[in-house]
Amino acid sequence: MTAEPDGPEDRLRRFATIWSRAVFPVTSTSLTRAEFEERLLPLARRLSGALHAWTFDAGAGRAVGAALVDAHCTDPEALSRSLDCVDAYLVLYCGGDGPPEDLRSRCSRLQHAMAAGFAQTLRERTLAEQEAIAQAALRAQGVVAQALHSSEARFRAVFEGAAIGIGIADLEGNVLQVNGAMLRMFGGGEQSMRGRNVREWTHPDDAPQVWRLYEELVSGEREHYHVEKAFHRPDGTALWTNLTVSLLRDADGEPQYQLALMEDTTERRLLNLRLRYEATHDALTGLPNRTLFFERLEKVLAAGDEQRFGLCYLDLDGFKTINDSLGHAAGDRLLVEVADRLQGCATAPGEMVARLGGDEFVALTTGPETRREVDDLAARIQNALVAPVRIEGRELTVRGSIGIVEGCAGERSPAEVLRSADITMYRAKSAGGNRFELADPEADARAITRHGLTTALPAALERGEFFIEYQPLVHLGDGSVRGAEALVRWLHPQHGVLGPDRFIPLAEHTGLIVPLGRWVLEQSVRQARDWRERDGLTGPLRVNVNLSPCQLTHPGLVQDTVDILERAGVEPRALCLEVTESALIGADDDLLKPLRRLAEMGVDIALDDFGTGYSNLANLRRLPVSVLKLDRSFTQSMQRFPADPVDLKIVDGIVSLAHSLDLTVTVEGVETGAQADQLRLLGCDTAQGWYYARPGPPDRLHELTLVDATG
Repeated sequence: MTAEPDGPEDRLRRFATIWSRAVFPVTSTSLTRAEFEERLLPLARRLSGALHAWTFDAGAGRAVGAALVDAHCTDPEALSRSLDCVDAYLVLYCGGDGPPEDLRSRCSRLQHAMAAGFAQTLRERTLAEQEAIAQAALRAQGVVAQALHSSEARFRAVFEGAAIGIGIADLEGNVLQVNGAMLRMFGGGEQSMRGRNVREWTHPDDAPQVWRLYEELVSGEREHYHVEKAFHRPDGTALWTNLTVSLLRDADGEPQYQLALMEDTTERRLLNLRLRYEATHDALTGLPNRTLFFERLEKVLAAGDEQRFGLCYLDLDGFKTINDSLGHAAGDRLLVEVADRLQGCATAPGEMVARLGGDEFVALTTGPETRREVDDLAARIQNALVAPVRIEGRELTVRGSIGIVEGCAGERSPAEVLRSADITMYRAKSAGGNRFELADPEADARAITRHGLTTALPAALERGEFFIEYQPLVHLGDGSVRGAEALVRWLHPQHGVLGPDRFIPLAEHTGLIVPLGRWVLEQSVRQARDWRERDGLTGPLRVNVNLSPCQLTHPGLVQDTVDILERAGVEPRALCLEVTESALIGADDDLLKPLRRLAEMGVDIALDDFGTGYSNLANLRRLPVSVLKLDRSFTQSMQRFPADPVDLKIVDGIVSLAHSLDLTVTVEGVETGAQADQLRLLGCDTAQGWYYARPGPPDRLHELTLVDATG
């Protein structure tokens, strides 16, 4: 057993070796096999490059097919073996770590391009031979008058020895003579060919211009023409040829005969059809793939406003769980069963089903009433998925989320239609799945905006587009400013100033919340130092910074906080980290450990939005918090007079409990003086809200501090 090649170059050479061994026995070349392998090596390298190119280039495959002809690999068996070798070994030895499905798709398209390049180059070479034969025939006809015996011998040698089919007929179309190659193509005897008329050889697949060109030739209006034409063989099969017909004139220039030269392309055509099928159909399910679906969708959308279309984009719910628990083989069998059911849902004219990849399928319908038809199609798809699928002795329930797009052709591009369907499908999935939703332009716009913000986040942090506003924290007893909460904002180049609700969830989803949160913490701590140095306060103003759940689980949280405080020269008690109540529900000791370490250092920990989750008051004793921040929902009723007595009792109870646990209470959303007075009477310690100040630049807090200091 031999070892696998070590590097990409070794793998590439191994592929070239396998290729040369397969093709060399059917190649007419004076090279040794080793020399022939060296000639194939750059071709293998070009195929490997096309396999990994950022944008797929079919030209590489066509160039390789042409190079095979130049290397004297003109036997059809050489092409067949080459394609089999590429199909079996190119991805294996040159695929690297790329996505297998994408690599297989590209490999199929490369085979198709190779066959096309091989056919084109071989055709050009054949045409050159055909022209030489035609010229030889013309010369032979001209020499007959001068040297009949010698010219007849030369013409006969060319006529009978040619590898392509040759036939001569008069201008009425009666076949006078055919060579052995043409007899072998048609599979009949010479008597079955001679005496027949050319006009009898019609075929349903004849192009419209075939017989028009023929009539122009026999009437002397043109000298030759070249077409692809099919013929019926005696056994009922089709013979496909590249046909060149030339007009032969006598010594006076008058039309006398017609000369037909035929190249048998039947096998090559069948091979191209097979490669085309493989390139446009999913190997697992047999459904049309993304390539064929886009071709069909482009034709539908190019039909103009008179054509309507409906599209259902299906994604199976929970398919990853099936793959992870039962294995990919079971997942593949499930996909095959789903594909069979979907095919049964789209049988009407103008309907098709395709697999885009993974567990994503798409169904397309066209016609004048697609608004109703596409809803019916989606309902049929969901009904088809109701019955469980039995795999490996288990019954699996199949659910799917469907996004529907319907409209007039010509309004949107295929990419825009599919993007809208994809967005709508995920909206159905986020609503619980196992349902279908109709595309909404406004929802699409919001999703596209979210995507744009998500992709712009990393660069925005690097370009310094974020800034921080501060909302003061006021002591309810004496009205003094005790600190401020840091609230990050994004100055977006197109959308203006964005609040945290617009981008913090996106940052958490992408993981950018960790570097962004570190930046906010660093800027806020520096600002706390600036306040202390500017105002000459003996006790520093405390700055409150929010922590997301992602930051809580980041291993560098404690060390980053320590480093930031030390670099700024700020005491830990000047910092309060706010954690939402929902983030700590059911938190284990591992999650609480970094918070405990920070609390032991002197950093205050505030439980933010308290009262919005499933509050477990007894659980407060195990949490390393020193501050409770009541959610603004508790203060809303206090804007009215009299305040809701139930809310007053709840707040009073929470404050009493918090104080008994040595916790201070901060209230958010204070907007009126009546609220502030009521909260002060209830014993709340600090408050923040528009009544005191809206979030603003750090200098505003400096001004409020000076006012407070001067009375």
